[in-house]
Amino acid sequence: MAVKIVILGAGPGGYVAAVRASKMGAEVTLIEADHVGGTCLNRGCIPSKVMKTTAEMLNHYKRSKEFGVAIAGDAHLDMKGLMTRKETVVQTQAKGILNLLANNKIEYLRGKGKITASHRIEAQMQDGGIRELVYDKLILATGSEPYEIPSIPFDGQKVLSSSHVLELSDVPKSLVIVGGGVIGCEFAFIFSSFGTQVTMVEGLQRLLPLPSIDEDCSRTIAREMKKRKIKIVLNRTVESVENHNEHLRLSIGKSPFSDTQNDETIPSQIIEAEKVLICVGRKPNTEGIGLKRAGVALDQKGWIIANDKMETNVDDIFAIGDVLGPEKIMLAHVASSEGIVAVENAMGGDRCMKYDTVPGAIFTIPEVANVGLTEAQAKESYGAVRADSVLFRHIGKAHVIGEIAGQVKIISEQDSGKILGVHIVGPHATDLIAEGTLAVQKGCTVKELAETIHAHPTLSEAMMETAMKSSGMEIHG
Repeated sequence: MAVKIVILGAGPGGYVAAVRASKMGAEVTLIEADHVGGTCLNRGCIPSKVMKTTAEMLNHYKRSKEFGVAIAGDAHLDMKGLMTRKETVVQTQAKGILNLLANNKIEYLRGKGKITASHRIEAQMQDGGIRELVYDKLILATGSEPYEIPSIPFDGQKVLSSSHVLELSDVPKSLVIVGGGVIGCEFAFIFSSFGTQVTMVEGLQRLLPLPSIDEDCSRTIAREMKKRKIKIVLNRTVESVENHNEHLRLSIGKSPFSDTQNDETIPSQIIEAEKVLICVGRKPNTEGIGLKRAGVALDQKGWIIANDKMETNVDDIFAIGDVLGPEKIMLAHVASSEGIVAVENAMGGDRCMKYDTVPGAIFTIPEVANVGLTEAQAKESYGAVRADSVLFRHIGKAHVIGEIAGQVKIISEQDSGKILGVHIVGPHATDLIAEGTLAVQKGCTVKELAETIHAHPTLSEAMMETAMKSSGMEIHG
């Protein structure tokens, strides 16, 4: 008899797990309370990248004369057209996922699943009906949603979440983004390209203050923001937001989260803006799914606790994706990989998720990508390391496409030359990181990478040139 697997959540973790389980011979039911594709497809990765593509196109039009292209009149944003295209892309992708589920004979239910007893799930269907399901194995993939600052609640009109901002019908003239992490920085470049006056407010001492992001990348992004006249306010947080005429008035004060000593004498700063975008993190979607009844352990912030086999503390219940919180890695491609690991273990396997070679991709302008250790982390763990970098301005293809900002940085062990980390900020960094990820995963040395012939003229030559520099064989870097 086939193993019965029920999966709660049809995001990039849940639907990938469902397909993998079906291909392994399981009888699969996938339950989704919202839309197939989850946050990634509907309110995250895909729609924001549609907006970023339009932003880059506008930037190219503004620079057209540099490339010998004469355009009559000014290029301007058609927000309605952009939103239409965004919906078309999302719906096309959603239809593809639904076809994938159908082709793999996966039962897909639109409703909210809830654990009612051991190995039993109740699905409250959107049409009002109720389905009772029995499972052998359960995979929780319910994801997360934007965190709301209690003192600055979302209203969807002036105070926006990262979901609200994807539904705007008009471009704001001014926007304050609270939170200089991945999402905040991406939207800063997008709306600046749209013509919005953007101000970034970050509670720590640098933008992209993530342990996995090398400080050189943060400095480059800050410099590129300043070139675009994006205002940056560091070591400060928003104390209050008030309506003032047709704008919002924000009081910016000392940050309680800063890792540097702020000058206590600096008074609060007042900033006015048409809208505020809050990007200070996310919270788990764990309410109302019966976790307490089932005895599933949560951490102090409500994230589900799971080991590297994706097992919770309850037999036959696994958890994957954003619902595990920042103790793991909250990325769509990580959720997909976790889903595969969970399914293989649910089907009797013994596989562990590997988090040390996960690539990060940040779609700022220019892009940021990373894998492995930062320079600081490598020094702490290995002692004698090298950190070599080559600027994109030394690469012919970068000049051809007119994008010379940024660099490739490779962290390697001093004696062996083993590649420990790769950090890229620059054009198409999120594509170029794949080579770095393979190098770190396979334990390649800088000499092996340097001796790998790269096509010319391509941006990938920046990887080769950096590896050559690390090997003492530099040519152009």
